[in-house]
Amino acid sequence: MKLTKYGKKLKFVYMFATLVTLIFGVVFCVYYTTIREPEFNLFHIYVNGTEVGTVKDPAEAQNWMLESRKKIASRSSELVFMEVTFTYIGEALNFGKVDEPEFVKGNINRVLESAVETTLKRAYTVKVNEYVTNLSNEEEVKYLLEEAIGKYDSEGRYGIALEQNNNREFNLLQATVVDNKQVQETVKLQEEQPVFTNAGISREMDRILAEYEPEKELDFEDYELGIQQMGFSEEIEIVESYLPVSQIEEVEDAVHALVEEQEQQVIYEVESGDTLSEIAIKVNIPMDDIIAMNASLENENSVLQIGQELIITVPEPELSVVRQEVNYYEEIYNADIIYIDIEDWYTYQTEVVQQPSAGFRRVVANETFVNKELVNREILKEEVELEAVPKIVKRGTIVPPTYIKPLSGGRKSSGFGPRKAPTKGASTYHKGQDWATPVGTPIYASSGGTVAKAGWGSGYGYVVYINHTDGRQTRYAHLSKVQVKVGQTVKQGEKIALSGNTGVSSGPHLHFEMLIGGKQVNPLKYLE
Repeated sequence: MKLTKYGKKLKFVYMFATLVTLIFGVVFCVYYTTIREPEFNLFHIYVNGTEVGTVKDPAEAQNWMLESRKKIASRSSELVFMEVTFTYIGEALNFGKVDEPEFVKGNINRVLESAVETTLKRAYTVKVNEYVTNLSNEEEVKYLLEEAIGKYDSEGRYGIALEQNNNREFNLLQATVVDNKQVQETVKLQEEQPVFTNAGISREMDRILAEYEPEKELDFEDYELGIQQMGFSEEIEIVESYLPVSQIEEVEDAVHALVEEQEQQVIYEVESGDTLSEIAIKVNIPMDDIIAMNASLENENSVLQIGQELIITVPEPELSVVRQEVNYYEEIYNADIIYIDIEDWYTYQTEVVQQPSAGFRRVVANETFVNKELVNREILKEEVELEAVPKIVKRGTIVPPTYIKPLSGGRKSSGFGPRKAPTKGASTYHKGQDWATPVGTPIYASSGGTVAKAGWGSGYGYVVYINHTDGRQTRYAHLSKVQVKVGQTVKQGEKIALSGNTGVSSGPHLHFEMLIGGKQVNPLKYLE
């Protein structure tokens, strides 16, 4: 059969199409899938919401993602933190093109690279009181704590050991101050275990017998002087953690905050004989600053009570070092005061029977310090060259009555001492304390006692006098009404009158006096 011109052309087209189809099938058949059953056979893969390619098997793509994540994390010795979500959408197609694996892997890697949020670095968190710092490694932690003890250890004998605290659930380290000299000696003894030859046995027996010899009294040169022990006052918590680099501090900043002296608020307890001026000198703080720190103090004349607590600031480091030292002194010393108790005297009554004189001695003392402050002293050996003479004091044992402000509220209008006369006939030396208050304000007994006067008192107007068991007397003047009688016994805080404006007075107020030995004194010094 002969082919026509068109037949030849058709044959050529047929053969070309067949060849192209064969080539296409050989090259691309791997990336095509044919639907034989009505199910998903092509999947669009999404990482963090971004499409990264099309595959036949989503599990395979998920493995590619995990491999990529491991590679990114392995580039750093620290923890790498990234948010990752893996999702896919399936399709059921007769024909569908899937992407080459390297193409999908590359897209996954790019998405994960951009998902890296931060690198968490291994760090050590140190907490002392309310102060927290994060340092890079154990060496910096040791350096920080060694800077604290180094202020007092001039010989560099002590160091810091960090050990795991097995009593706590968390990965907590415990800081201990160690004697480097003792550590070295212990290691040396362990390396030099005794060999029990005849000579070795003899030396060992001598050592054992020496332990059972009675202790002899040490001479001054027999004592080992200097620091014997060191530690910290505060609990130190050290926790291993992983943190962003931005949260890790420079160790020198931590030293400044934790080791160097900062102004710290402490409580000062008022002692017998203390005044504000004396306290200011004792603690080296201006009196005005002490008044500003304490709301209970109105001015430099504020009355102080024994045991009263005052807030003061002192330069102290956040981390306090406790150390025990054995020291030798040649010193002037004073003997302890000898007190003779008198049962029918009040506690404020004293009499010096014998004046003291200092002595001179040589001592070895075991002393405990917190930072620079000596908190305890024990004399280990003493040799007195000149005996000190003690001070002997008689003192009362009866607790005296207390005195309170005789009214609620009131404005201080005139204090004790010299003044310009507020009205004609008034004194230019004020012998009491005035509080301006409306007429009719209740007036109370400052302390318990017996009413000595109740009625009119010339310039005082209506007045009440009360004698107290400690020999003192209080007076309440310019009253509008007296509510007690002479001879009546009253208790502290009992209402005795109403305030007024009688007698020589420039306005409604209470005039309050206190007399000791028949002489007026500033009553504010004796009020609670």
